[in-house]
Amino acid sequence: MDLPITLSRCPVSIKIKLEPSRGIPVVPKTHEGELTDKQIVDYKEQRTQFLSWLLKEGKAPEKAEGYSPYTVSNTAYRTAQFDRWMWDQKNRYHYPPESDDAAAYMDWLAVADKTQTDKGKKQEALKRCSKWLHHEHGRDEWNFEYSFDGSGGNHQPQDFLTREERRVIRQVALNEGSLPAYSTLTAEERSGWKHYVANVLGKDYTDVTEEDWDEVNGWEITSLVWTSLDVGFRPAEVGNATTEWVDATNGVLRIPKAESSKNEGNWTVSVTDRTATALSRWLEERELYDRYEETDTLWLTSHGNPWGSKSLRRLLHRLCDYAGIETANRKMSWYTIRHSVGTYMTKERDLAAAKAQLRHKNPVTTMKYDQVPVEDRRDALDRMG
Repeated sequence: MDLPITLSRCPVSIKIKLEPSRGIPVVPKTHEGELTDKQIVDYKEQRTQFLSWLLKEGKAPEKAEGYSPYTVSNTAYRTAQFDRWMWDQKNRYHYPPESDDAAAYMDWLAVADKTQTDKGKKQEALKRCSKWLHHEHGRDEWNFEYSFDGSGGNHQPQDFLTREERRVIRQVALNEGSLPAYSTLTAEERSGWKHYVANVLGKDYTDVTEEDWDEVNGWEITSLVWTSLDVGFRPAEVGNATTEWVDATNGVLRIPKAESSKNEGNWTVSVTDRTATALSRWLEERELYDRYEETDTLWLTSHGNPWGSKSLRRLLHRLCDYAGIETANRKMSWYTIRHSVGTYMTKERDLAAAKAQLRHKNPVTTMKYDQVPVEDRRDALDRMG
């Protein structure tokens, strides 16, 4: 199959005249030798859908307003560069990309010898790819750990929770969660839950009453939030977490290094004693829920789906509402928790500790957290006189 393949050569129904001199690359010549004939067919088909969607409605899907051919052409080149980088890292072809692929590319781009403007444009191209996957394939939109300033500024971590906000969020999360309503359970289910309630309350099984149900809270959301406050989970890591990661006895999570092509070794990440207790309680409670019967996924939503960036953002906003934390003028996503871990771990220990806790492969990625929080700078000024 001859390369390059442009959008004008593909059978798509778009009412936009594409200038031959400004071809929109579906499969560029730089991919020659990287893909088999079958992979080119698959890649061409999906990229055609992506790029034609950008032309037809990508700019404002609710208005069916697309981007200009010039913008789509540039986006096509930049996303194709990302695709090839992704295959080189994984040593295999796959498409469309995942949020973890985009996050890894941003980590690489952060330390690459490129201008801030170039980095910003590449990130914007990936955001358009994420937008397409969200609107056309129902994927969660990608959240980036930090943003590049296309005008030439430095890249910095985005908003983070303060110490006090972390404490309040941890407290309100303790009040989250309840057991299934007594009246909704079958006799067999009720028996299993009665054993659990008896164990929690330190009562004999035969002494457990319906009123005891209100005395016991569930540990599902509490363990999820507390673990994220300790280890700075990315949204994808919350969804990918399994029961095998948890070593509550030693107070650690052992997270596989998914970035390694052979998946060798683990990230060993510390959690507090109270989080280890929450995880231990949750693992016991988890055995009683039907939605966990055939999966080792550590946490699922109430609908039985893995947590994603949008559902986690809704959870965080709900916790902030309960805690009285203002969110109107802040970019409050699950990464806000992660940024707080990096910021304060760097302050309390050092960059090496933050690098290990946040599971960064490249220490330069962690250096963006080497920023003294504003309240500490104010205290320093007071001490300086």
